[in-house]
Amino acid sequence: MAHIDTKKIPFEIDRGLRRYLKAYGREIHLPLQYSDLLPYQDGVALYDKGGLDTFWISVTYESAELQRINQGLKLIYAILKANGDLSVMEHLYVDRIDLCLYGNSQPFRIRIVNKINDNFDYFYIKNADASRIYGLELEHLLSPNRMSYVVDRSTLIEEHIAGIPGEEFIRKYIHKGRVQNEIRLAKEFVKFNERCMVRLLGDMHSSNYVIEILPDFEEVHYRIRAIDFDQQCYEPRKSIYMPQYFKQNMPIIEIGLRHMTPATVRQYQKEERYMIASRIRYSSRQIGDLMKFMVRTDISRPEYTLQLREELASHYSFAAFHHCQTMGEIVRTSLEYLLEKN
Repeated sequence: MAHIDTKKIPFEIDRGLRRYLKAYGREIHLPLQYSDLLPYQDGVALYDKGGLDTFWISVTYESAELQRINQGLKLIYAILKANGDLSVMEHLYVDRIDLCLYGNSQPFRIRIVNKINDNFDYFYIKNADASRIYGLELEHLLSPNRMSYVVDRSTLIEEHIAGIPGEEFIRKYIHKGRVQNEIRLAKEFVKFNERCMVRLLGDMHSSNYVIEILPDFEEVHYRIRAIDFDQQCYEPRKSIYMPQYFKQNMPIIEIGLRHMTPATVRQYQKEERYMIASRIRYSSRQIGDLMKFMVRTDISRPEYTLQLREELASHYSFAAFHHCQTMGEIVRTSLEYLLEKN
């Protein structure tokens, strides 16, 4: 089974990635930085409906600072959701500012509420990390999902990705026999596994993705979406990039073993790789620009790069991996291999 031994180190945004972000409208001046939210006055632990600690705290600020922070947060939400249209701010208010004390990035989560209908939404404020940004951009370009995020200096703003957390879905749906179409869930997991492997997104155990339940005539369809991109091409072992090897995902894998043959699995793998290849060709210029800077960026340890390139060269029987000197080159070679076979 796959597991990660050491905590990932963050990487700064270099000039090349900064140029890419500016060219494609991802870098925007923001009214607040991550550091502006750090001097909070107090924090109260948050618990879920079952009374379990969520490892988030709800923070408060001095009244003198609170108005400035709230105004800045509403403007950031307008930038993220409406291209800076300030008219969307008229009926919004900041209901809560939470801080996660668990994980690499220790993000702030902002809860925004529409006072007219009490509808609410979230977004996140984090320290910008180059590998995470590459992960977000690869998800945007190579998966069926579009990602909304912006960067300003060392601050990253991300939209909230709605869905049922994987571990909760396993607990409330799989263990209780409430999955309406097990074959479709198993098929989606195979496709999710392929997307992660092709673009080298690691650590996709059940806490790091959500599952959407989508009505489809008389049946339902499932989509699995990654929500954590910290482990984009950082770890040295190929198993880290294959969700099938995480023990937390075993309940979904067992569904696949019941319903699918090896031939069926290979068919779904080929389908997903063909779709990724189509996305690469459709966005070839932008992906080319991203790869141009990614191959020059230091986003892992040198010894990790050497180990992963050898494992992938053996896995694919593709000698080009032996020549990769950076994780970015390994990702590019993975995409080149995909295109060659599709």
